[in-house]
Amino acid sequence: MIYPSDFEQRIGFDKVREQVGRLLQTKAAAELLDAVVFSCDFEFVKLQIGQVGEMVSVLRVENDFPLGGFKDINYFLKRVRIEGAFLETNHLVELNAALEMLAELVRFFENRKERVPYPLLADLAAPIGNYDAARREIERIIDKFGRVKDSASPVLQTIRRSIIEKNSQVGKRLQQILKQAQNDGIADEDSSITIRDGRALIPVMAGSKRKIRGFVHSESATGKTAFVEPVEVVELNNEIKELESDEKREIVKILIKFTDFIRPQIDELMVAGEIIADLDLILAKARYAVEIEARVPILDSKPYIYLHQARHPLLEKALKKEGKAIVPLDIALSETKHILLISGPNAGGKSVCLKTVGLLQYMVQCGFLPSTLDNSEFGIFDSIFIDIGDQQSLDNDLSTYSSHLINMKTVLREATSKSLVLIDEFGSGTEPTMGGAIAESILQKLEERGTFGVITTHYANLKYYAATAKGIENGAMTFDIQHIKPMFRLEMGRAGSSFAFEIARKIGMPEEIISMATEKIGVEQVSIEKQLRNAMRDKRYWEQKREQIRVANKNIEKSAAEYEMELSEIQKERNRLIKEAKEQAKYIVAQANRKVEQTIREIREAQAEKAKTKQVREELQGFINELDSENCEDPIERKIRLLRERAQRQQNRQAKQQQPIIEKPQKPKEIEAGFKVRLEGQGVIGEVMSVSGTKAAVAFGQLITSVELSRLQIVSHQEFKQQQRKSYSSLQSPTYDTGKQRLNFSQQLDVRGMRTADVLAAVENFIDEAVMLGFSEVSILHGKGTGALKQEIRNYLGSQPVVKSTRDEHEEFGGAGITVVKLDL
Repeated sequence: MIYPSDFEQRIGFDKVREQVGRLLQTKAAAELLDAVVFSCDFEFVKLQIGQVGEMVSVLRVENDFPLGGFKDINYFLKRVRIEGAFLETNHLVELNAALEMLAELVRFFENRKERVPYPLLADLAAPIGNYDAARREIERIIDKFGRVKDSASPVLQTIRRSIIEKNSQVGKRLQQILKQAQNDGIADEDSSITIRDGRALIPVMAGSKRKIRGFVHSESATGKTAFVEPVEVVELNNEIKELESDEKREIVKILIKFTDFIRPQIDELMVAGEIIADLDLILAKARYAVEIEARVPILDSKPYIYLHQARHPLLEKALKKEGKAIVPLDIALSETKHILLISGPNAGGKSVCLKTVGLLQYMVQCGFLPSTLDNSEFGIFDSIFIDIGDQQSLDNDLSTYSSHLINMKTVLREATSKSLVLIDEFGSGTEPTMGGAIAESILQKLEERGTFGVITTHYANLKYYAATAKGIENGAMTFDIQHIKPMFRLEMGRAGSSFAFEIARKIGMPEEIISMATEKIGVEQVSIEKQLRNAMRDKRYWEQKREQIRVANKNIEKSAAEYEMELSEIQKERNRLIKEAKEQAKYIVAQANRKVEQTIREIREAQAEKAKTKQVREELQGFINELDSENCEDPIERKIRLLRERAQRQQNRQAKQQQPIIEKPQKPKEIEAGFKVRLEGQGVIGEVMSVSGTKAAVAFGQLITSVELSRLQIVSHQEFKQQQRKSYSSLQSPTYDTGKQRLNFSQQLDVRGMRTADVLAAVENFIDEAVMLGFSEVSILHGKGTGALKQEIRNYLGSQPVVKSTRDEHEEFGGAGITVVKLDL
């Protein structure tokens, strides 16, 4: 269920539909776009999103996918079902273009039979048959200009040859008559034969028109010239007219014959026509996704939302035209925290957050890619409700507040735990105390029901309720108190302030008025928002602590399970080795018995000579000593002991790492090669390889980079060793997963709106992480603007040894607004 009926207009989806419509090539696809509706069928939504996602990959990677030739064919193919009906020549031209595109599409997927990177699109195109015979027949009948060829039939060729001969005769005779008329002075010297209504005529002076035997067809606008058809060519022109009629009849026969030829394939051809329309719509969605920098999200059948760097596509376009950058949003609605209550100053972006969530969720469930990063997650809701804007109605005698209450009545009646409710300025429109009480009651009911929602408000009682409610989380739109301006950034986990007094001071309201207002509401009321912020800060702190403890316990349990598994494997290995040892012991005993028997035999043969007996006994004792030397520690016991010692060392390391490092780094007067240093404000420690002027070459792991000496802090050898142990421990930890890090890493960094100093630091960290994760190519989105920011970034990248080259992105993907960086790995 979608409520109200004008939901798409309120949320802005009608404009998204309009912008996608401009990218369509066929009317059939436009009809499909108009028919797109909100779907709560998870498999259907997953299919739609997957198809568009594959098409985006095609646009970015492939160069042999047919992007043209999308034609409406089903509207004229319908007449093929009627016996005796035929297709026009323009229909054959469109059909041929469509069949050629389908053939290219089939070849595209056939070339990828062994490796199918686009399975959903391949399944969509699977019903396409072989229409080569129809294409050959069309190409035999018409030329590239859509004209029926002379060779389409022997009869047509004969008729057209006769028409050419008759026209030639008419032309020659008219030239003779015209020349004679010019000689007689009844036609101008520069006059020529004129074609009117399909007939060749001679222009003569109006006063002399009767001097030529023939029919006067018309006169010029001035009345000075008459156009005469000489009687000598009338018969020839009549014959030409008859031949042209014969030509039309023959063309109709040819078209009827072709129509009869393709009639057995009509059902298959109409399926192909539907595939063309589907592909046209998917391609338009993909092109729009590239335009708004949308990504394929993670989908789930359960209702929840996790938006990472979400952007309102319509607002972002509008801001780009003004040379401004949008502030992305991170929003989460889970089963435990399913309602987000956003508060903050007016014009601070609360409504934009609400509309962004509503529009992107609606786009996903309509089969459009959302403008978020690709690690965003969307669940499936069975209904969406919105209450936004002034809905006052004069016709129904409804006030703004009454219309809000009617909407809330609908929400309370229809909303479930699988519904998404979007309410702007909750509780406003009436007396604050009563309106706030009603709003709090509604909010409590929605929380108890498990309904998901994004709600904006200024009411303090709602913020207080959300601070203690289990299923509701406060969110605040940040505000720059120093400059008294909104920052349009959402912070989850704390309530926002309206900053009414601060804004009043900013716009120049007399301090006397502000003081009087403070006295009227009382000092306690003025400071209540501050107390609320402190409470939310404490709540957030303990929630983070609980989460850290939970993660730590989970890691301990995982480690214990892995140790148990490893010990079990070791025990199995021990049993196996013991069995082998017993077999080896039997062999050794047998070998020892043979040695003893041999010794006794040699002593007997030597008749107990003392020297020989001593020698034999020494050899036997040497053999016994050799066996004793192999009686070392049990390898299994040793491995268990080492494993336990390693676990103990790891626990000791974790305990030491949790203790703060008391030793403060000192900045020496001079930094030399071999010093251990870290960047100011950074935790990674590196080693100085060389110093040149004001810069030093520092090795951070495998990466060597040039850094200003003023940015370096020297660290002790002990701290460097501790950092190395910590890095090794983190790499050995079972929770480190390079594959997961690569999946979560975005190959594009957006630095629009950031200060230059922050930009270079962000670029430095971005390049370091890309190198560690093995990405050879990344991109930096900085926008076009004046080009100063782009130049700063390029200058910095040019100084880095690991950067192989930089270039502008292709024009269709951002052009000069994006720098593509190739890394030398």
